[in-house]
Amino acid sequence: MDQRRGTLFVVAAVISVGAAAPAAAQLLPRLPLPSVGSVLGDVERALPADLPRVSELASLRRVRVQALIRRNPRLIDVDFDGEPVVRGEILAINPTPQSLERARAAHFTVVKEELLAEVGISLVTLAPPSGMDARHALKRLRREDPEGEYDFNHIYTDAGPVGASVAQAAGGSGGSGKRIGLLDTGADTRHPALAGLDIQQRGFAPGGVTPAAHGTATASLIAGRTGAFRGAAPGARLLVADVYGTGPTGGSAASVVKGLAWMAQQKVPVVNISLVGPANASLAAVVKALSRQGTLIVAAVGNDGPAAPPLYPASYPEVIAVTGVDTKDRVLMEASRAKHIDFAAPGSDMAAAKPGGSLAGVRGTSFAAPIVAGKLAALMDDRSPQAAQNAVAALARQAKDLGPKGVDKTYGRGLVGEDVRVSPKKFRRPG
Repeated sequence: MDQRRGTLFVVAAVISVGAAAPAAAQLLPRLPLPSVGSVLGDVERALPADLPRVSELASLRRVRVQALIRRNPRLIDVDFDGEPVVRGEILAINPTPQSLERARAAHFTVVKEELLAEVGISLVTLAPPSGMDARHALKRLRREDPEGEYDFNHIYTDAGPVGASVAQAAGGSGGSGKRIGLLDTGADTRHPALAGLDIQQRGFAPGGVTPAAHGTATASLIAGRTGAFRGAAPGARLLVADVYGTGPTGGSAASVVKGLAWMAQQKVPVVNISLVGPANASLAAVVKALSRQGTLIVAAVGNDGPAAPPLYPASYPEVIAVTGVDTKDRVLMEASRAKHIDFAAPGSDMAAAKPGGSLAGVRGTSFAAPIVAGKLAALMDDRSPQAAQNAVAALARQAKDLGPKGVDKTYGRGLVGEDVRVSPKKFRRPG
């Protein structure tokens, strides 16, 4: 067994110790698990120095998700595969009056009815009878109304961690440019890399707009500029939908869907989503609607590793799926494969903005996706299906072919955005 394969075996063993289910996810920095971290640290110290750190390879989303569930049992339930969902909520997509009557007859309560006219979708939140878990609730609705479309209110997670601060950023300059949407946490608009830009933020989860590390980093990789650092579309106008807020149920499918409906209302040509989770009927419906309107949705494939099940929304056929590569143009060892790959972009050994004014090293497909989104936006003069198709074709012509000649399952149409990667080593720590 060579060192690299042996490393992956050790990683899998560590994760199986830390979680009852296989590792299938990304880091959630707000939920530290010292016991798992200490185990990973011990493994890292035993590895040859020239191999990537285990913390960079291991996918810990499942571990973090299980911690989230354990800490919030009154708010969070699980689906059939153990993925987190909002407890006490089932989503009905475009239900008929007859469907809602059947639901009420089965003792479900209509909690909320929302008409998302911008995407032609009616989203109704149903509460199951007292004491019924989400899995039994969904089964019952599907049995009572087999023609209806129902799903869990899944909770989606980020696709990459933000590392330690490496420098204080110098001030950048404002400017106008292409309009780009971002579904993430809130962004720190006071950060020098983002200050002076046209950034509109709106909250779609409890707690409202809450600036955090992930959204700040992805926003900077799209539109930021300060000193030697530049995003893919510096000076672009950003519309940020904070789908996380402050509560443990942030990142719900309902929040993501409503954030995307806002993007449709604003007629945004390109939207970046660096979030991952399972397939969901409500998310699939709004993705299709936006695609028909000519909006390009760009999404990270996730960091669950090549053997993990495909993650969404990247795996929907209408979405531009992005993987990440290292400085040697190798696909990140933790990168998921999705059902298709469209482009590769830098996903490690690069700096991005961090709340508080500093820059930080980042790694993960989360940070490759906004680079592709920025590059595509620069190629779109309007929002239409034809403009979207032309932009993808134009970016493909700029791409660096990697792997087998032509489009392949690992790198898609090739690598773009190499100019956006700025090594954290370029910046000195304060003092």
